Amino acid sequence: MAAERPQKRRRLSPPDDNDASDLDSSLAGQDASGDGDSLFESSRIPTDTVSRIAKKREGLAATDQSSKPEEVLPNSITASMDPEHTTFARLGLDPWLIASLSHMAIKHPTRIQSASIPQILAGRDCIGGSRTGSGKTVAFAIPILQQWARDPSGIYAVVLTPTRELALQIYEQIAAVGARQGVKVCLVTGGADMRAQALELEKRPHIVVATPGRLAHHVETSGDDTVRGLRKTRYVVLDEADRLLATGKGSMLPDVEICLSALPPSSRRQTCLFTATVTPEVRALKQMPRPPDKPPLFICEVDTEDLAIPPTLRQTYQLVNVVHKEKYLHVLLLTPLNIDKSIIIFCNRTSTANLLEYLLRLLDHRVTSLHSGLHHEQRTSNLARFRARAARILVATDVAARGLDIPDVGLVINYDLPRNPDDYIHRVGRTARAGREGTSISMVGQRDVDLVHAIEARVGREMEEYQEERVSVEGRVIREALNVVGDKKREAMLAIEEGRDVTGKRVRKMESATKRK
Repeated sequence: MAAERPQKRRRLSPPDDNDASDLDSSLAGQDASGDGDSLFESSRIPTDTVSRIAKKREGLAATDQSSKPEEVLPNSITASMDPEHTTFARLGLDPWLIASLSHMAIKHPTRIQSASIPQILAGRDCIGGSRTGSGKTVAFAIPILQQWARDPSGIYAVVLTPTRELALQIYEQIAAVGARQGVKVCLVTGGADMRAQALELEKRPHIVVATPGRLAHHVETSGDDTVRGLRKTRYVVLDEADRLLATGKGSMLPDVEICLSALPPSSRRQTCLFTATVTPEVRALKQMPRPPDKPPLFICEVDTEDLAIPPTLRQTYQLVNVVHKEKYLHVLLLTPLNIDKSIIIFCNRTSTANLLEYLLRLLDHRVTSLHSGLHHEQRTSNLARFRARAARILVATDVAARGLDIPDVGLVINYDLPRNPDDYIHRVGRTARAGREGTSISMVGQRDVDLVHAIEARVGREMEEYQEERVSVEGRVIREALNVVGDKKREAMLAIEEGRDVTGKRVRKMESATKRK
């Protein structure tokens, strides 16, 4: 009976020259003797080969570890970081906060955060100025949450901010960071049910995020049971302080003063002001007298002059004939570079934003809007649609210019140039955030030249003329847009006059009361 053939063994590593010669000699010996067992024995892997395999594996693991790419941060974020405090642990934050921030992919403090967080934790009032997209919300929210977690009580902090959308964003961010500790955040903004808000305030949430108009309305009308908890507030934050403290037409200052009247006096609370544009009204607070027992005011202005706008932003302008402005806009939205981008179009008036939404929808653009002429539910829904990219274009007034963090925005178009250069900074700051690249296009008519010069003087950089390879904007306007856009504009104006919404349905005119606050 023939001898049973031995099982084949897989070679685990290539043999060296000595192994090869040993194998050849063993095979030669087997041929001479005809002994199958000698072949089986000689094919076993010697112990020195096994040790070589282990060493090889260790070497490969070390190579993989060393070849791992280090985390590379965008240049704009690196420029904003404090090299002495590259982690939140060095700022004295508790481990649970560091873990929460890490889960939100926030691992490195920016300069405004590393400068202000330790000072707020030390009990000092703070005025913080830093460019858009530098993380000012984290700068004030983190120290408040740390102090609250150590000594939780009633309404611990009140955050005032100028717009509903920004209030909602801050509310969501604070709730997300403090979720591990069960923080209760209350949102008090116009357009929502006042009774439900009053009941929530009576339950003493830990942090209240509000717009001044609605909170002032509660202070004046909702009764002592609702606002009693505000009298023990330990922190007050004015986010976008330049807008909240601005005087003149549309000033929020009277409502802010009513809100502050329901809070503890400044000697018994900490006050923090944050803004991207430090205005004279904000600077004037530096000179106000302070109680002798309070620590000195901490003032930090980071990148407010030399980096007023993101360094990765490309500023451009497009000269237009104001009679055909909508035609230029339609063409700019459809160029090869812009056709796939998320875009925000800024207008100065609600009526202009409304007309553009109707017009662009008729021109088959995926568009939505955000302005004060919409119901609260519509504003929230439209912003959610834009964030989710169900709509590619957002037509907005300056209610969308402050604080909103929508990372995917690739292009900002100033359909109307703002009269205030600081508003321009806030508008274009919606793109090129957190180190990403972005573009702004300002549509400039013959009467807008002085505004352009004022903006360039404020930001310290000149705009360049918008150019795109193999694209003539003027040529496309003449060939493709003159007739079709003109016809659709007449349809849009007729729909508005007939009281139809953007989908063509008839709607009742909104009462003025729903537009306030």
